[in-house]
Amino acid sequence: MTRFWPLGVFLVLVVFLYVGLYLDPHEVPSPLIGKPAPAFALTKVDDPAQTVAREQMLGRVWVLNVWASWCVSCREEHPLLVEFARHVPVEIYGLDYKDQRPEALSWLAQFGNPYKAALFDGDGKVGIDFGVYGVPESFVIDKKGVIRYKQIGPFTEDALMNKLLPLLQKLQAES
Repeated sequence: MTRFWPLGVFLVLVVFLYVGLYLDPHEVPSPLIGKPAPAFALTKVDDPAQTVAREQMLGRVWVLNVWASWCVSCREEHPLLVEFARHVPVEIYGLDYKDQRPEALSWLAQFGNPYKAALFDGDGKVGIDFGVYGVPESFVIDKKGVIRYKQIGPFTEDALMNKLLPLLQKLQAES
């Protein structure tokens, strides 16, 4: 009987791997969904004398997009965010994660700035509070300051139109 244990363990592993092939890594649930967004007060990338805090966004729906100038996937996502920001009435705040201010400024000048404000998180502490483990990641935060959605990895046009836009419209309609 004990000689079949290795075969049993192997079959269990095969089943787990087979199921894993059909999971979408962008659909990893966040433990922060349904909870208040972490408090923060960060300086703006383009003006270190100006601070933006989470409390300033209470009463409106907003998106926090975590990005960095060194992030290759952010470069893929960024043109979509620039276009989305032009056509959709939602405030998008950028969280410049573990970056250098001059590089971030240069990146925004080169690729466009879709953000109401780009916030500087040079040490990554705010990103860690949000549970960021890679960039880009984005969060939708409702009028009460509660995280309602997390996008892991870059937004695609499909995700912007079929997930983000309907959610934003729903949240903006709520009182």
